[in-house]
Amino acid sequence: MLCDRVKGNKLVPYVITQACVDVMDKSCMEECPADCIYEGDRMLYIQPDECVECGRCEPVCPQISIFHHEDLPAESKPFERINAEFFTLGIEPLGSPGGARKVGRAGRDHPEVGA
Repeated sequence: MLCDRVKGNKLVPYVITQACVDVMDKSCMEECPADCIYEGDRMLYIQPDECVECGRCEPVCPQISIFHHEDLPAESKPFERINAEFFTLGIEPLGSPGGARKVGRAGRDHPEVGA
């Protein structure tokens, strides 16, 4: 069942938080059957339109940086917005490209992460 949290027109089922910044272990990318975890310069981001909400990414993250939106700690709440906006901001937004492997490293981050 998809979550009912919507930011703009993006569903935000799972959120990668500040613990991933400058670490990017990528275990979650290997585990994700939907290939919906994209690589920025400093952290990883879950494409909310492509996530099937299977939850396989959460337990394999050694940094404990991935949370279901219902379990997101208060101090990490801004990352719900940051994950969704990563795909819609910029001169050439990523949108929903249909798989991180074919895109590769995005070469940018959300402005709040890149700062």
